[in-house]
Amino acid sequence: MTKQWVRREPPRFLAVEVAAVEVRSPRLLRVTFTGADLRDMEPSLPAASVRLLVPSHGTGALVVPTWNGNEFLLPDGSRPTIRTYTPLNHDTGAGRLDLDVVLHEGGAVAAWAQGAAPGDPAAISGPGRGYEIDPAVTSYVLAGDEAALPAIGQLLEHLPASVEVQVLAEVASPDARIELPAHRGATITWLDLPPGAPAGDALVAAVAAAEIPADAHVWAAGEAAAVQRMRKHLFEERGVGRSQATVRGYWKHGRVGD
Repeated sequence: MTKQWVRREPPRFLAVEVAAVEVRSPRLLRVTFTGADLRDMEPSLPAASVRLLVPSHGTGALVVPTWNGNEFLLPDGSRPTIRTYTPLNHDTGAGRLDLDVVLHEGGAVAAWAQGAAPGDPAAISGPGRGYEIDPAVTSYVLAGDEAALPAIGQLLEHLPASVEVQVLAEVASPDARIELPAHRGATITWLDLPPGAPAGDALVAAVAAAEIPADAHVWAAGEAAAVQRMRKHLFEERGVGRSQATVRGYWKHGRVGD
């Protein structure tokens, strides 16, 4: 008999609408959302996550899906267009929230964001787990690709000014570089992914070559296969303690869906 696992139901979807769309780079859009329900969403730790629901392709109407114990499904049994993002600039008083959307070929939410206009409907669920900063840690390594840049920026804003921070940021092209928040102890290294190379290759190589102090904490995120390689290097080859490293897969090459 096969045991069916039941996942905990995520927070309910909150109704929002687009307030503005800002171009941060040729590969990154910032979408600002407003909605009275955002006043009730709990503030999150840095590098947290929310789910963004947008209308299915070809429709302008937003249908809120139902949780079936394992995933969200629309009334016709199809999967809704949901992606996960880092919540930015959450203003509970004003009911506002920003999400940065990476533009890439074939991305359903990327295509939606490029055509989004003020008043367009959407919904947000969250927040999910964030990163709890240990005030006793004096050195950090932050590593990620373009999808992780919003979280890296948020961490730079929250890390104490007294700590040393190495930032390793991979981008698919130089024009994807953005201005990250200033931090007195931060050294930022931009890594250009060679044409045709698998996503994460430059990042994995940079993490492997980095000098990581014995007491440093590591936060890394990006493409799932690359993250697995970083996790193996950090934990198995370098012997970094598991309590010292947070390594998260943010997306998977070739996979469509949440």
